[in-house]
Order: sequence, then C-alpha cells, then structure tokens
Amino acid sequence: MTRGSILVGTSSWTDPTLIKEGNFYPPGTKTAEARLKFYASKFPLVEVDSTYYFPPTEKNSALWIERTPKDFTFNIKAYSLLTKHPTKPQSLYGDLRDGLPAEMLEKRRLYAERLPADVVDEVWERFRLAIYPLHSAGKLGAVLFQFPQYFTISKANKAYLEQVVERLPDYRVAVEFRHKSWLEDRNVEETLSFLEKHDLPLVCVDMPQGFDSSLPPIAAATAKDLAMVRFHGRDPKAWRTKSESASERFRYDYAKEELQEWVPRIEELSEETRETHVLMNNCYRDFAVRNARDLGAMLDLELPE
Repeated sequence: MTRGSILVGTSSWTDPTLIKEGNFYPPGTKTAEARLKFYASKFPLVEVDSTYYFPPTEKNSALWIERTPKDFTFNIKAYSLLTKHPTKPQSLYGDLRDGLPAEMLEKRRLYAERLPADVVDEVWERFRLAIYPLHSAGKLGAVLFQFPQYFTISKANKAYLEQVVERLPDYRVAVEFRHKSWLEDRNVEETLSFLEKHDLPLVCVDMPQGFDSSLPPIAAATAKDLAMVRFHGRDPKAWRTKSESASERFRYDYAKEELQEWVPRIEELSEETRETHVLMNNCYRDFAVRNARDLGAMLDLELPE
C-alpha cells in the first residue's frame, strides 16, 4: 500500500527546561520568535500546549504563521474549559470573567457545566475564531481534545464528542482519552466503531501502564485523513508526580529500542491514513527533540540536522 506522509515533532517548543537546561537552541536564541523559527527549521510539526492553559488569540496565530515555513503544521491543544477539565478563573477572557458572580470567581477552579450557557458558547466561538487564521493559512493540523481521567465511556460523553465536532465544523478534531474504560477489551470495538462513524482520529499513546488513566499502546486509524501518536514516557513514578511543572510528569528519555517498537505500528497507520502525526510529549530538557530525531531516522524521514 502507499504510505501517507508522516510528520514528527514535539508537544512544546517553549518548555522552560528545554530552554534553560537543554542543548537544542543555539546560544543567542533568546526570543520567542527566534526559538519558533529555529524549531520550525528542524521539524515540520509542533503541538501548542499553552492553549490548554489559556485560550489562543488571533494575534498569536498570526505570529505563528509569520514565523514558520509555508508547509509547517500546528496542532492546537484545546482549552481546558472545553475538555471538561477544571479551569483557573484567571485564564478566562477578562470580560466574561467580569460578568460572573463573585462567589463563582472565589473558587479555585471553574467547570463548564457550572457556568452560564451563554458564557460557554462565547468561549467556544472565540476559541474557534482565534485559530481560524492557522486554518486559512493551511497550517492547522488538528485540534487535540485531551479529556480528563473522569471522562469515562458513557452515552453522555459520546454525545459530548459529537457536540465537539458540531462546535468546530471547519477543523480536524483528534481525541485522546485518559480513562482505561474506553479501550478495555469489552469496550474497544465499540469505541473504535464510534470514532470511525464520526470520522474522529483516536490519539494512540505510549504511556505508563497500570493506572486508571492508562490506555494500551494500540495503533488504530479511525479516520482516513489523519492518525496521531503521542509519547508520554513510561515512568510510573513520574506519572504519579504532583507538580506544577508538567514536564516533571513526562520526564522520560526513551531508549532507541523502545522507539523502535512503534516503527511498524506508525508505518501501518500511515498506510491507512493520508497523514500521521507523531508527537513526543516527554518535553523535559532535550529528551523530546532527541527522541523525535531518533524516531524520524527510524522511519526514514529526512529531518534537518
């Protein structure tokens, strides 16, 4: 079969440990603009993780377009409020936050289901418009919806996935689960069939096993145009870490033998889809960029030195 294109990259180009302790950026690469330009000269794909913590802006989308080559691809991580995660009040748009009751703002976290429906609708619309420039420029790969551990398999949650597609009709949405129920033996066929029916790419994962949040390392293409694989590391101790820094949880340097396990799986995915995105999320120091280069070489991809 004809192999579709495979893009390899990392889940951040701005992690503090990469900037301060890694050996990726050349000396003198001090600005956000310089770092993105350098990164984009080495990889064809990146995931923007900052949009999970604070919603994206049209201004940033325009800057990202300007600072990257024509064929560069951005995957945007969906804002936490839209993925049913607890969300810091200060991350909400200021005018929307100002209209909320004081007792709601006193809480440490906000949840979409407890907010006025019109506020949630407005957040969806602003999120959609903020990344539209990337879509128009042909640089938006997918919007990654990574759901929380308590987003288990259910009719209500499958209905929410359908709503996500309806809310973002112009964009490719990819789905990453963080509860084992979705891919347990008794449910895996149901889940994959549901995703195929709605043309939703399943995000395949490499991650620590043995937790309720653990998904098996299966490779399944549930959409014809896109497959996605994300690498989270394999250290159970790090996975349990409660830290303000996400990089501590994904602090894992893959051995080449571990990456090699995924080569036939990724190649198989690429034979079933037009494009396959492979993202290293072990963004601690230069672990992710080195592992991405190693995996790219194993897949016979031509990445600049």
